[in-house]
Amino acid sequence: MATRDYYEVLGVARDADADTVKKAYRKLAMEHHPDRNKGDAKAEQRFKDVNQAYDVLKDPQKKAAYDRFGHAAFEAGGMGAAGAGGGAGAAGARGFGDFTQGFADIFEEMFGDSVGGRGRGGQGARGRGSDLRYNLEVDLATAFAGKEARIRVPTSIACDSCNGSGAEGGAAPTTCPSCGGAGRMRAQQGFFTIERTCPTCAGAGQVIDKPCRKCSGAGRVQRDRTLTVNIPAGVEDGTRIRLAGEGEAGVRGGPAGDLYIFVSVKPHPVFRRDGRTLKIDVPIAMTVAALGGQVEVPTVDGPRARITVPAGTQSGQTFRLRGKGLSGLRQAQRGDMLVEVKVETPVNLTARQKELLKEFAQGAPGGGRKSNSPQTEGFLSKMKELWDDLTEK
Repeated sequence: MATRDYYEVLGVARDADADTVKKAYRKLAMEHHPDRNKGDAKAEQRFKDVNQAYDVLKDPQKKAAYDRFGHAAFEAGGMGAAGAGGGAGAAGARGFGDFTQGFADIFEEMFGDSVGGRGRGGQGARGRGSDLRYNLEVDLATAFAGKEARIRVPTSIACDSCNGSGAEGGAAPTTCPSCGGAGRMRAQQGFFTIERTCPTCAGAGQVIDKPCRKCSGAGRVQRDRTLTVNIPAGVEDGTRIRLAGEGEAGVRGGPAGDLYIFVSVKPHPVFRRDGRTLKIDVPIAMTVAALGGQVEVPTVDGPRARITVPAGTQSGQTFRLRGKGLSGLRQAQRGDMLVEVKVETPVNLTARQKELLKEFAQGAPGGGRKSNSPQTEGFLSKMKELWDDLTEK
């Protein structure tokens, strides 16, 4: 049994996590493996030590015992032997050939489940169907209120001729004669047992003597399906709806995949959306902006709303209508609607209207009157000061 500290053997800290321990083991096991160091007795011993340390530190129960009692936890009759789950033979008395189980972890990372007797024989017989994606575009009214939508999805369904079995007349498949139903075949190579997918049944563990003529043995055929989808109120661009089991049918009666519906909302000709808030630009006449009045604006749920425009309203001023926006997904409370007014400059003036505007532009007689255009006059005043400063310099 190695007398060096197991953490020191692997070169990791005592608080290292499982992933760090595994990476350190993988590196050292590759470095000191006998196949890379033929005839090197020291490398062989280091390889044994590395495997011995990893065998303990990768197991939470053994690691806890080692952290508490050290090497004594695994000595015969030593403290914590029962808690370590194996007594003296758990880590210290294994022969060189037994290290293949731990070293197979490396090859499992590199080659999947083709190494070490961990195959899943027969799983290919009923492969799960693929997931599908469907892009659905809805208008703002649907996003606001929600609705049931009917969609047509091209997919694969279970073959009705063989009931999804893949065999003519629905007959049951027979056990593969090559692998005996395991779906995998083993071969011994050096220290390792290599396990590969059976070429006869492609990992299914079963073979079909007479494939179904309609589906060619796949157990499924291509068809378009019409489905009803519930679009919830408050959906936004990118909302994903999952319909479990509505994807492609599985192979030879395997479980079906899922259908994922990705929702996008069409741009609205009037409203702009910002989460639960709706925004709208509303033009108003110059006279309404100057004298004040009431303006009707549309809402997403139908009835018009009325806002009061105070006298002297400027273009770009925003009014808030509370509770007139959209609700959030699975949220009852609605957001607000922001109405931004745009003061419209009059066009197509008559001669009389032009005269009146000219009189207005000349200003009302008499002193002490406030300016009709304070922003304009304030800007011109600042420009004059700036010009005077430049001319003085």
